Amino acid sequence: MQASSLKIDGAFEFTPRTFPDDRGVFVSPYQEAAFIEAVGHPLKVAQTNHSVSRAGTIRGIHYADVPPSQAKYVFCPRGSFIDVIVDIRVGSPTFGQWEAVLVDSKKSNAVYLAEGLGHAMIALEDDTTMNYLCSTVYNPSGEHGLTPLDPALDLPWPRELEFLLSPKDTEAPTLAEAYEAGVLPRYEDCLALYASLKA
Repeated sequence: MQASSLKIDGAFEFTPRTFPDDRGVFVSPYQEAAFIEAVGHPLKVAQTNHSVSRAGTIRGIHYADVPPSQAKYVFCPRGSFIDVIVDIRVGSPTFGQWEAVLVDSKKSNAVYLAEGLGHAMIALEDDTTMNYLCSTVYNPSGEHGLTPLDPALDLPWPRELEFLLSPKDTEAPTLAEAYEAGVLPRYEDCLALYASLKA
């Protein structure tokens, strides 16, 4: 398992070895030892999520209150998608920046994003499947979103696709609007949470 840290603190890409043969392929998308070595603590899995999307489907930008927020380990059993991590932590040196990773079933790579980061994706082909391991259960009262079409963020959505968004994501505020409303996570709170996970 190869692990690489992304430019945003708390975001990583993991790429496992694949073992193809005449029957198909075997792969382990999540491996605890490699995860702990890279991130510095185990991944507590409280819930797993599974979505299937048509090409052009955009999900996100989603995030949750800190604490406890929700860390995610995301991989792709079928199809391909662009996974986008947005630093929405007020006070972070990379606040407002994003990182994009192509996640696909051939490479079997995965993306991890720590608590307090914003998450979005776009499916690049029909029947794209996204599985993700979550550190906490879904908490509707603590869940928030930003519009993935925020022109100030200018996320890397392929313009040749017809975008499909939920009404909730379409109507979500921009990063600037959420900042003004005071609903974004604070970097110092995130750092305190990360330190507690490594204790």
